[in-house]
Amino acid sequence: MNRITHLLARPVALAVTGLALAFGVASCATTANVAATSDFDHAVNFRAYKTWAWYPKQANDTEGGPARGYESFTDQRIRDAVSKDLTAKGLTEVANNASPDVYVAYSVRVENKQQIAGGYPYGGYGGYPYYGYGYGGFGGYPYGGGRAYNYKAGTVIIDIVDARRKELAWRGTGQAQLDQNSISEAETYRIVNSVLGNYPPTDTRRPAAVR
Repeated sequence: MNRITHLLARPVALAVTGLALAFGVASCATTANVAATSDFDHAVNFRAYKTWAWYPKQANDTEGGPARGYESFTDQRIRDAVSKDLTAKGLTEVANNASPDVYVAYSVRVENKQQIAGGYPYGGYGGYPYYGYGYGGFGGYPYGGGRAYNYKAGTVIIDIVDARRKELAWRGTGQAQLDQNSISEAETYRIVNSVLGNYPPTDTRRPAAVR
């Protein structure tokens, strides 16, 4: 199993306030009630990336609905939002077989959360799994004590993979409280734009010798 397959297949136990990859320190920003975090390989020169394509093994129907062999509304909206954002950043989308500089993949989760009055949100019982290109699901348990209320939270993870090295170069995550049981069109664009607001990363610590 190569490195990228290993990274994309293993389960991700993720709290938005605590995303960490092995090769960097996460940055964090909150925009329009979206908690957005990102992490990246500090040895990568992101300015060298000019073209991108969707990750070849990206699965459609991210929210686990009845769609099979076609894109759900959430898939369509995420792809549109990502395409527009990367285009605005000067990257050109190409076909998968056109040797892009990077591949882009995403995953979506909608889960139950519980907010403890005066405390922090925790994953609730019955959390929904990730749906996408290989993430495993996870669920948390509410902490006792204090008043609590339940709500839905939507999480979007976007990965940028170096196509030549087959290694993860950047990962961004955004989470927002939802008004319903699925991520609406407005919420999808809001979360994706907040996540990609951290791309490309600004890294004053990047070494002189880059890959």
